[in-house]
Amino acid sequence: MKLGLDSKTAVVTGASRGIGLATVRTLVEEGVRVVGVARTVTPELKETGAHAVAADLSTPDGVAALMDEAFAELGGLDLLVNNVGGGDAVEPGGFLDVDDAAWGSVFDVNLMSAVRVTRAALPSLIERHGSIVNVSSINSRMPAAGPVAYSAAKAALTALGKSLAEEFGPQGVRVNTVSPGVVRTAIWEAPDGFGGKMAAAFGVEHADLLAGMPAAAGITSGRITEPGEVAALIAFLLSDVAGNIMGAEYLIDGGSVKTS
Repeated sequence: MKLGLDSKTAVVTGASRGIGLATVRTLVEEGVRVVGVARTVTPELKETGAHAVAADLSTPDGVAALMDEAFAELGGLDLLVNNVGGGDAVEPGGFLDVDDAAWGSVFDVNLMSAVRVTRAALPSLIERHGSIVNVSSINSRMPAAGPVAYSAAKAALTALGKSLAEEFGPQGVRVNTVSPGVVRTAIWEAPDGFGGKMAAAFGVEHADLLAGMPAAAGITSGRITEPGEVAALIAFLLSDVAGNIMGAEYLIDGGSVKTS
């Protein structure tokens, strides 16, 4: 299937690793001119051929700096992937472990970054009849399964996608949401990430926790999702091949979510 994305321009947030990095690679391979942004620009992001920008999107100043550089580099914007998220939000613990400052930080990274980037991008996206994909999480549907503030922020991001699709769809802008389950990224695989901390909390080896994750998370496919699989879904939804898909949420979780 030819997606017809060549000559398009895109901004991908949270682009230094994991789903964001895989998305940058996929779009570049499709011929898209990409600006990839992350708080820390990794060698892997530089190697994609995308224009890399270092910015903290949890702040208004970081978003403004990104969008100024993106428009200077690209001239205009056709595609936007709001992928930045996680961060300190993905920590073991319960409701009483999260104070007001932590709630604010979690929402700044996982919701307000998308709000601010989208607000800045929309005039160009409207002009070009562009497309947005927001990367949420199955935690928005299964809030008991993960950190409370993170789950709440992702639920808000999913709702935001519905609202944006309804308001701007008539102006030619398509907005959709991708909600992954467990994905093979540093959040799970890094020793100091969520997976490593969960293993320590349960008193098990990190490798054993990862091996048992498909069964523990009820993943019907028997394996966790690869970043490239999420990137492929994002690229499809960005393309005109998906031209009449608007306001939809697509799960990519190996069957973890059992309800419709």
